[in-house]
Amino acid sequence: MNKEVQSLYCLDLFNYQRLVTQEVTIGTLRLGNNQPICVQSMTNTSTLDTEASIAQSERIIDAGGELVRLTAQGVREAENLQFIRKGLLEKGYRQPLSADIHFNPNAAEVAAQYVEKVRINPGNFVDAARTFRQLEYTEEEYQQEIQKIRNRLLPLLSICKEHQTALRIGVNHGSLSDRIMSRYGNSPAGMVESCMEFLRICEEDDFHEIVISIKASNTLMMVQTVRLLVSTMHDEGMNYPIHLGVTEAGDGEDGRIKSAVGIGALLVDGIGDTIRVSLSEDPEKEIPVARKLIDHIMKRVGHTSIKANVATSFNPYVYYRRETSTINNIGSAHAPLVMASEKGLGTLQPDLVTNELLFFTVEQLSELNTTQKGVKFLKLQYGDLNETLIDQLKKIENVVVLLSSDHPNATAEMRAFFHALIIHNCSVPVFLHGVYNERDLETFQVQAAADFGVLFLDGFGDGLFLENELLLPSQVIDTAFAILQASRVRVSKTDYISCPGCGRTLFDLQTTLARIKAATGHLVGLKIGVMGCIVNGPGEMADADFGYVGAGKGRVSLYHHHQCVEKNIPEEEAVDKLLALIEKYNVLKNSRYEILFFLENDSIAIFEVKRLDLVESADPAQHYQWFLVEKKQQSLSPLTFVAMTNEGKHHERVFEQGILQFDDLQGSFEIHDNLRSSLSCKQKSTLDMWIMMAVDAFFRDR
Repeated sequence: MNKEVQSLYCLDLFNYQRLVTQEVTIGTLRLGNNQPICVQSMTNTSTLDTEASIAQSERIIDAGGELVRLTAQGVREAENLQFIRKGLLEKGYRQPLSADIHFNPNAAEVAAQYVEKVRINPGNFVDAARTFRQLEYTEEEYQQEIQKIRNRLLPLLSICKEHQTALRIGVNHGSLSDRIMSRYGNSPAGMVESCMEFLRICEEDDFHEIVISIKASNTLMMVQTVRLLVSTMHDEGMNYPIHLGVTEAGDGEDGRIKSAVGIGALLVDGIGDTIRVSLSEDPEKEIPVARKLIDHIMKRVGHTSIKANVATSFNPYVYYRRETSTINNIGSAHAPLVMASEKGLGTLQPDLVTNELLFFTVEQLSELNTTQKGVKFLKLQYGDLNETLIDQLKKIENVVVLLSSDHPNATAEMRAFFHALIIHNCSVPVFLHGVYNERDLETFQVQAAADFGVLFLDGFGDGLFLENELLLPSQVIDTAFAILQASRVRVSKTDYISCPGCGRTLFDLQTTLARIKAATGHLVGLKIGVMGCIVNGPGEMADADFGYVGAGKGRVSLYHHHQCVEKNIPEEEAVDKLLALIEKYNVLKNSRYEILFFLENDSIAIFEVKRLDLVESADPAQHYQWFLVEKKQQSLSPLTFVAMTNEGKHHERVFEQGILQFDDLQGSFEIHDNLRSSLSCKQKSTLDMWIMMAVDAFFRDR
């Protein structure tokens, strides 16, 4: 990067400091300017049901919530907020309320008269509902669209000024407008610009009681976009407080870990003035999770200084996996592995178990150098690192670093370690190691996800080893796999994109999600969206394989990616029809590819597919692709073709990753460090679902 990384999105990559933002008043709550990070949630009752909304707001506040948001999809709901506000005041609850507005500026103008804060969504405040059409604008036409926003936003700002109401400009990845998508694509830049268009109008009108949020269910997209937003605001002289959250995080372990990865990745860099952990559960259950996350981050305040330099090649806005050497199945050519002290009794099993491995300390370097057999794990901390040791790491064969930290800001110290390796062009693979003593599973999950998620999101780490003697081994192992999946570096189970529900949700979301999970939990690699309404549903479906989206009272629509394939199905039939759609699609999908060669052993599979969905005029090279599957890790990697030889029944394929030789019965795959795997040649007409999903995702992303 040519810019100074630290001046762009955080004050210091290695030493915790809160990002200074301007103070905003939201009723009795002050936000920003180093005020304590506040916790909030959102009701899922009908806003027209005054008593139910008051009761749920009470439960959120009693749990520790400092702000309560309620949906106001229409003017009637917005009008009823005054009675909810009045009822809470009569019971002694003075915590501020926020109205959540989509598609309806009129409702925003009404709500701003009754509650302390109004949230609007730039993706649908003025722009039409998203249809995924490509729109073409001249620059003059585009500016005319901006003027439409200005004309519609200024009356709301006037009302907010009159009633001292704060405004949240809340961008969602799932509801970017066709206009923004057509110019910027499905990108962090598009999400940031969607926000900045509204911010600039507010600044022109001298309105500054603003909070910003940019959310996505994709943790990597969310983190990179918020970083870019902070950088862009800085460049334009703005510093508004930031609300953090991962949308559609789901429930249970997945929802907590995904939220902690995404929110934690920004909190560790001092970004964030208020947070919401969005769970598909009762909203009051979100509050303790959020509080545990904040409390864990706050342990870093005032820590001993970490002295380190930023690698100039590091780009915090674009994902690059740090390139490392390959040792067996460890390194950047493979998905990160999970190590454990024992196997446990869970479904997911670790890739490596410590009693089968060789470990050395920095004091045992001479012994490590003379050990010939196997992979050698060298236990290191950042304080051990110096130029002499780095030179040795470059020379020693088959060494993997096991990196740990006792520093209060362990995440930053580990980050410093990786930057030092990058600066010195050292490609040694690195396992991340964390030791916890926590009896409460939820607390452990939140802490570990916040500590390590950001490192994987930044492309650092070739494996994860968590220890916690106070929990079952299977719980610790499951947490490690879940962190890798939430960080989007390895898939080990079905991925659910599930919203928390709100007053727009017209079906029993929690029960429905449980039914769908029970029926699809074995479909590793499949992404299923379960969305309460159309606000984010169709947009978030673009990141899912299949979607279940509320369409009306007792009615559901089913999606394949962002295409609606069945509309307004009765709720009682929808889960069965979703399962039928998944089965149907996978039958159809298998016909899109022809499997030409398939070789495997107990550990790996190598296969070639021919695409049948390309027109004949397409580049012939695009029709064919070889893949490597590592079964234990359930990871799929494309092989980069270099050359081939065919002599009768004997074939050779040369890839950048290695050489494959085979005939009709057997074969071998030799990677460049001379590790050879014997394989059997099989006849295959279909692939396992998770493999086919990964193949489909590979071609879709190209």
